[in-house]
Amino acid sequence: MSAASIAAPSRWTWSFEDAEGSPVSPSGVEQPEGGFGAQADAETWVGLNWRPLLAGGAEGAVLLRDNGRVYGPMPLRPAE
Repeated sequence: MSAASIAAPSRWTWSFEDAEGSPVSPSGVEQPEGGFGAQADAETWVGLNWRPLLAGGAEGAVLLRDNGRVYGPMPLRPAE
C-alpha cells in the first residue's frame, strides 16, 4: 500500500454564529489547535463549553468535518 492511498484522518472543528447567523469568534474559548480527531470528542468539547461560548457571543454552533458542514447551526441557548 502506498502512502498516497492512505487517507489522512478527518479533523473535526466548530464554527460559531451569532443570533443573525453571522460568523463569530467567541472570546475566551479556544478549540484545540488542529481540531479534534473524532466527532465524539468535538461534541463532548462543545457540551462542556457551551456556556462560555454563549457568553462570548455565539448563539449557534456548526460542526465541520475537514471544513465541510456536518450539521448546524445547533442552538447553544437552552430551550425555555
